[in-house]
Amino acid sequence: MSTATTQTAPDDDFVGVFEPYRREILAHCYRMMGSHHDAEDLLQETYIRAWRGYAKFDRRASVRTWLHKIATNTCLTALQSKQRRPMPSGLGGDAFDPTDTLLQDHEVPWLEPFAGTVDEIAPGDDADPAYVIGARESIRLAFIAALQHLPERQRAVLILRDVLQWKAAEVADTIGVTTATVNSLLQRAREQLKNTPGPDQSPSVLDDSTKRELLAKYVSAFERYDIDAIVDLFTDKSIWEMPPFTGWYQGAEAIGELIARNCPAEGPGDQILLPTVANGQPAFGLYMREPDGVHRPFQLQVLDLGADGTVAYAVAFFSSTMEEDFARFGLPPTPYDAPARTSPSPFH
Repeated sequence: MSTATTQTAPDDDFVGVFEPYRREILAHCYRMMGSHHDAEDLLQETYIRAWRGYAKFDRRASVRTWLHKIATNTCLTALQSKQRRPMPSGLGGDAFDPTDTLLQDHEVPWLEPFAGTVDEIAPGDDADPAYVIGARESIRLAFIAALQHLPERQRAVLILRDVLQWKAAEVADTIGVTTATVNSLLQRAREQLKNTPGPDQSPSVLDDSTKRELLAKYVSAFERYDIDAIVDLFTDKSIWEMPPFTGWYQGAEAIGELIARNCPAEGPGDQILLPTVANGQPAFGLYMREPDGVHRPFQLQVLDLGADGTVAYAVAFFSSTMEEDFARFGLPPTPYDAPARTSPSPFH
């Protein structure tokens, strides 16, 4: 917290008040921004603003509500100078042909995955039960991608009303509008989400044993580089995308063809998957064997599992800082550095 400490160090009382809410405020900033890095910066700014205003905090509202108000307005200010963060499927247009040449666009500020399990970002035991459920489900990648289609105030209102379960009057006071305006913004935001392209935003429910079996098949198919087995994991409605590549692909056959044509793997053992969690969903760090024989970070895959026991949605994130990104998700620089491998992870 370097900016704050250049003035006077926050006292222990303030730190003790703020710290229990750190992860959920970070998740709130992420919902607003669609970027883990932006969310971390705005968490810092929220901390500084809250510390500066702590002496005037009259406790008529709860600490949680007070901090969320500060974070919301901090994010709204930041969004005035930010572009929305889409996924490839959110750019418009039909699914791509897997036989076409892959194109990358590094100018687009792509949506970023969020490091953390649902328990890490869920509010504490003193929160309203409806809020706990909403907070856990609303970190999912498909929902965050859908939020990116909303203007800033609509996005804020939808999150405050439908995720945090705030009353319209509380939201109006937070963003400085009337209650009638809040209701109007909420109605338009909900309608927009219904018509947003991309994968289904509703979470699927699989029992633990079915989930473990599906994830084990997924790891095996990729590590054996078995295209037929990979195809069997998806359906004709499944979606695959991989920013910063601009294409998105739909259907098991198209996904299989895409991987067969473009994956640098040549056979079993070229790919190793280690489990992690992103956006509260099962995810894997995929390590690719390079010419020197060493497996190194290649892509981070985040999965949405369908109710029918298949993979409904998969995003393979690439970046120029894959080793750094893997570290954020608790993944080592090479799979050989990992502790005892479990496939799938107990987190799943």
